[in-house]
Amino acid sequence: MKSGNAGGGKEPWFEEDAGRGAGQGIGVNLQTPESVQKLQNALHAKAKEAPDFRFYALYDKVYRGDILDFAYRLARSNRGAPGVDGQDFVAIESVGVERWLGELAQALKEKTYRTQAVRRVYIPKADGKQRPLGIPTVRDRVVQTAVVLVLTPIFEVDLDPHQYAYRPERSALDAVRHVHRLLNTRYTEVVDADLSDYFGSVPHAELMRCLARRIVDRHLLALIKQWLVMPVDEDDGRGGTKRTTTAKDDKRGTPQGAPISPLLSNLYLRRFLLGWKTLGLERKLRAQIVSYADDFVILCRGSAARAEAAMRSMMKKLKLTVNEAKTHVRRLPAERFDFLGYTFGRCYSARTGRAYLGTRPSAKSIRKVSRKIHELTSRRTLLLDADDQVARLNRIMTGWANYFCLGPVSRAYTALDRHAASRLRRWLCLKHKKAGGSAARFSYESLYQNLGLVRLSTTTRNFPWAKA
Repeated sequence: MKSGNAGGGKEPWFEEDAGRGAGQGIGVNLQTPESVQKLQNALHAKAKEAPDFRFYALYDKVYRGDILDFAYRLARSNRGAPGVDGQDFVAIESVGVERWLGELAQALKEKTYRTQAVRRVYIPKADGKQRPLGIPTVRDRVVQTAVVLVLTPIFEVDLDPHQYAYRPERSALDAVRHVHRLLNTRYTEVVDADLSDYFGSVPHAELMRCLARRIVDRHLLALIKQWLVMPVDEDDGRGGTKRTTTAKDDKRGTPQGAPISPLLSNLYLRRFLLGWKTLGLERKLRAQIVSYADDFVILCRGSAARAEAAMRSMMKKLKLTVNEAKTHVRRLPAERFDFLGYTFGRCYSARTGRAYLGTRPSAKSIRKVSRKIHELTSRRTLLLDADDQVARLNRIMTGWANYFCLGPVSRAYTALDRHAASRLRRWLCLKHKKAGGSAARFSYESLYQNLGLVRLSTTTRNFPWAKA
């Protein structure tokens, strides 16, 4: 996950590798150093061997030189803007990374490290609203990433196999495939569930109990407590800054924009999935849960209405709120539902015309990438070189297609091809100040062969993951 958006944004098709998560739950493809891997393997083996074992000596692993160095490189590869202190990676590297990490390790060792506030900015959404984005300092991001490197191999053992978000060797596509398999084995009554502000609602006391079930290292637990109550700084609209302490006051929420938030959110949602099984609801209701972060569905061979009632009762005990407007019961094949950008429901074979239960890119996901293409080809980008513009479009389109590769995708690919070609033609005409006749001035041959615009509908044969 990108630093600054670790609080729960789910757009798997904009990741470089949407099909498979990278090592130990941090969404970056960097080779894990052998010494770090050795530590993680040892922690994982002990956690697996002794399900009730509580780890008591972990804090010193966080400030180990190899752990902090790798955590820094992971944070660096995630890029991200500076936090409230204004320090970015360029500034750190100008004074020397080794020196900076040494001072950070010393602060951790001497227990003088203190977290800083999160800087909050707002980015516009397609519906005209604004989405808050939390940006911790680079220092906090590095320490949190180090803690994630140490804790993930322990808690990975305990997470439910049907939790697919932010985990090594699991992905959103795996969750989509799992739902598809269940639908085709008669789990056709579905609770399409949604939680209101899950990441901002996780109760701190209960979350710390989830951690303490495996961790008794008081220094490490104290470190995590610091992050749970991080204040938030944002522009007050008058040229100044206002600070809020909502998380501390309400004793709720995972730290916004923090690398540790995905792990913490997975740990708390595990209570729901574990309770579902230990209470016998999976067996009694013949109902299985598939989750990706706070997005989950309950697929039933029995009554979805009963499953929904049980889910609501459990969420109340977990102090979480069900989003009434976005939670529905769907009965397939007569109805359909969306999950992780895909629409699940009745599809028709292009070859035989026969109906089957399948997946296809949702209308919302197509609109979303179309808006992205529209933004990339707006007047604001006219100063770009044409080759650079095409490269940007290609990255967006191939990234989208890498994720939306299941089920009948040809129609969606063709629609995106047409939209991208139309927008690029218009952009080229504006750039070169040529009015009208964009199709004649910039032919398909020019766009696809000369400029190299990707054409999804005709290149699927080269994509081993695509099923047209």
